[in-house]
Amino acid sequence: MSDIVVPELKMNDGNSIPALGFGTYKLNGSEGVETMVNAIQAGYRLLDSAFKYENEGAVGEAIRRSGVPREELLVTSKVPGLRHRYNEALYSVEESLYRAGLDYYDFYLIHWPNPSQDLFVEAWQALIEARKKGLVRSIGCSNFLPEHMQRLMDETGVAPAVNQVELYPYFIQQEQRDWHAQHGIITQSWSPLGRDSSAMQEAGIKAIGDKHGKSAAQVILRWHVQLGAVPIPKATSPARQLENISIFDFELSPEEMAAISAFDRPDGRRKDQHPAYYEEY
Repeated sequence: MSDIVVPELKMNDGNSIPALGFGTYKLNGSEGVETMVNAIQAGYRLLDSAFKYENEGAVGEAIRRSGVPREELLVTSKVPGLRHRYNEALYSVEESLYRAGLDYYDFYLIHWPNPSQDLFVEAWQALIEARKKGLVRSIGCSNFLPEHMQRLMDETGVAPAVNQVELYPYFIQQEQRDWHAQHGIITQSWSPLGRDSSAMQEAGIKAIGDKHGKSAAQVILRWHVQLGAVPIPKATSPARQLENISIFDFELSPEEMAAISAFDRPDGRRKDQHPAYYEEY
């Protein structure tokens, strides 16, 4: 077991979230279980999954095999796009628990807003009910724009605890993050290192890493943490898992933070992120 301790951030619902988590997308079957067990033993305490990933059972099995008590781990899953109607969303939470063999989820999110369906408020009401029933501890969103979250708050009076968005040095989401901060919502970063390795090849980022004796990936993940965002990188090799979590023993200067943020560019967002991007089926 690793002795790395990940700091925690307080959320608007009174619960806490680790400052870094572990992504499980495409980690399935026995290999996925082994990868997740390694991650837990490396020190990760937040595991991010989704109904749509079809690996909630593997996540539950990894928890049972890890040797770490369930209460020390925080587990996330998400309502899929086609199950936003109230009863279907509530059933999704229950099915997720059955799949994983868990009594509760620490986080349950709406995976996509699917604004053309206009049912995400109904799904949110179901998550509020799931929280009342003790099926989940905290509720939030993924890929929601400020206008979507404002509707949730206006119509239910309940703010998301977190919102997961794509965030990395080419796409720093300044306005989105500012809105989150104004409303006490934690930003979680998916694809925190980018969808390819190009950001990690930037000479400026490598130079910052050389100064601190860290890799480019560690510099980028540290940048997320100092932005106040919670990155959820995925890595299959134990060595890379340990590298990604070993970012709490150094600090970037304000100048270094600004230099990394300066890589932001108009085409940093995925090419398919037009309005229809916020639909998922």
